Amino acid sequence: MTATDPALTALASGWGALSLLHGKIETRIERALQSGHDLSVREYSLLDVLSRQHDGEGGHLQMKQVADAVVLSQSATTRLVSRLEDRGLLSRYLCPTDRRGIYTDVTESGLALLAEARPTNDAALREALGEAARNPELTSLVAAVEAVEAPAAPAPVH
Repeated sequence: MTATDPALTALASGWGALSLLHGKIETRIERALQSGHDLSVREYSLLDVLSRQHDGEGGHLQMKQVADAVVLSQSATTRLVSRLEDRGLLSRYLCPTDRRGIYTDVTESGLALLAEARPTNDAALREALGEAARNPELTSLVAAVEAVEAPAAPAPVH
């Protein structure tokens, strides 16, 4: 494959479009969450991921799993958890069966803020996708995003 190979050019073009769509969505959501709830996209994502934990086997996520879910390094995730804990939105405690493990849970204040911010997040996402759908380069990607069905999530137990 050479740099002018049509297949490589198509892949680069597709990646560029995907990156553009992601940037547009993240920017729109970031502005909405910051102005309406003093939350960043990453903070919202972390609260959302942790709110889906449940008691019982496999119910709590290890820090690496949380980091993967919010697409951050483990050290950046730890700093993010600390910031939200300082704001009273998260709490940490030792795993009762493995003293090396630390669980992070969303507090009642964190759950309330998440519930308040969710409609803002959803509206900003819808607006960003609607705007992107008017761009011919992004139409097929928007359709692909809209076609993804959310997995059924267990109800959180707190």
